[in-house]
Amino acid sequence: MTQRVLLTGANGFVGKAVSKALLQRGDTVAGLVRGAQTAAEGVREWLFDGDDFHGLEGRWPMGMPCDAVIHLAARVHMMRETTADPLAAYRATNVTGALRVAAAARRAGARRFVFVSSIKAVAESSAGRPIAETDKPAPADPYGISKLEAEYALLEYGRESGLEIVIVRPPLVYGPGVRANFLQLMDAIARGVPLPLGSVHARRSLVFVDNLADALVHCTTDPRAAGQTFNVTDGRDLSVCELARALATQLHAPARLVPVPVGMLRLAGRLTGRSARVGRLIGELRLDSSHICERLGWYPPHTVEHGLLETAAWYRATH
Repeated sequence: MTQRVLLTGANGFVGKAVSKALLQRGDTVAGLVRGAQTAAEGVREWLFDGDDFHGLEGRWPMGMPCDAVIHLAARVHMMRETTADPLAAYRATNVTGALRVAAAARRAGARRFVFVSSIKAVAESSAGRPIAETDKPAPADPYGISKLEAEYALLEYGRESGLEIVIVRPPLVYGPGVRANFLQLMDAIARGVPLPLGSVHARRSLVFVDNLADALVHCTTDPRAAGQTFNVTDGRDLSVCELARALATQLHAPARLVPVPVGMLRLAGRLTGRSARVGRLIGELRLDSSHICERLGWYPPHTVEHGLLETAAWYRATH
């Protein structure tokens, strides 16, 4: 059965992959975006420039019914924060804004709201075992705190209103169009830069963008997803060293990985004021994604190898 889906953040890296997956399924997709002609072909654009979705309910277009929402838009984690009160800024967009979208969508007839959260709502690292959805959350920064607060607020709104809420917590997402640290890693490997990653063996969960998109489509359609929280991963965790070697192979570049002891990397992080960044590079962050498999019968349709092949092919074609 096809559906009418509103997708916030439709013009983003993940949003375009989700749009493609929904359209291939035969769904009607409306993309809530700030700029014209930025969403994928086939998506009906709804231009809205209100800060933190203020006034969204009153400006809902006539003749645009909605069965489900996938809420991707967010104030994302920033390496160099310039706001005087970061937590307030994150809350305004990620908590209050998400609630405004949920309320407006419910009034337009939506039955389900899929909120794309982050594993940062729970933790920055795992300690010897993968993080499960039932683990006690302990977010470490304003972004993670705001995502967790949004989860709680949306679940409460769902209980009060009857809107079905689904929470999805991905780890690092990669694929064609990826930015930030993953792109920087590919840049360095492609240029043959020696990297001090040869001794980094802690494993980290990843999710290929098309695997995440497929999971989100399932979360909008499967009745068993209502009220659930899901970790979504590729199902296979790589160390940073393994990831770099795999990318080097796909990029047709040498893997120049220097075996610098992890303790020395931590020390360098402290001396340069980059302890948090180094910690994310060398620390373990594994997710247990068995719940979505057991509850929905969902398994990632693409392997890690396929995901890295697609990502590297995009990189070679565009850089």
